[in-house]
Amino acid sequence: MAAKDISARGPVHVAIIMDGNGRWATSRGWPRLIGHRRGANRVRSIVRAAPTLGIRYLTIYAFSTENWKRSTEEVLGLMSLFARYIRNEADKLHDAGVCVRFIGARERLEPALRDLMAGIEEKTRHCSRLTLTIAINYGGRDELARAARRVAEDVAAGRLAAADVDERALADRLDTVGLPDPDLVIRTSGESRISNYLLWQSAYSEFEFTDTLWPDFTPDELAKLVARFSARDRRFGGVAAE
Repeated sequence: MAAKDISARGPVHVAIIMDGNGRWATSRGWPRLIGHRRGANRVRSIVRAAPTLGIRYLTIYAFSTENWKRSTEEVLGLMSLFARYIRNEADKLHDAGVCVRFIGARERLEPALRDLMAGIEEKTRHCSRLTLTIAINYGGRDELARAARRVAEDVAAGRLAAADVDERALADRLDTVGLPDPDLVIRTSGESRISNYLLWQSAYSEFEFTDTLWPDFTPDELAKLVARFSARDRRFGGVAAE
């Protein structure tokens, strides 16, 4: 579906919980990491399709703060996959006009991976066709706690008056500062929960839950969800127009 087919009311920012890689692989008798590799390939096609659907911001949930509970083999495999993706895709994303940024607590990640992340952010920071935000070691509660800590530090240091602590003060200290809130949050794999993802930012987001496992989620399905979003009446707490 081309961009001209999407209503002007389509989502500018789409956030995706990419779920189902492991189940996709195990249902075929394959190791879970094969599913994650196939999921990384799916990211490429969705990133290519997003701008044609009028999406200017795409945020994907790659690794949560809770995912450290998985087996050591799977965690190490995922970290290797992230590093490989960055190395392989940096030039392509730059040439396609994609600005890459990361959210989440980086301190627990290996220095080599953090260096790759910083490198692709610097390489693509002037790109403007699409902003691709990748959440790694990210959790919504952790993000809010870190933002609250920054507010407390600024108040203690005299950089911020306690009376000036409001929603904007907290939002300005979130990992997503500078990004608009997501208009549409999509979760694949049939689960109907948000799993600690963008808790603050998704307060007025529309949600779509699809049974499709992430490796099978196509640009065509994304286009259908974008079109369905465009037909919705978003009132943000108000009432429908007469």
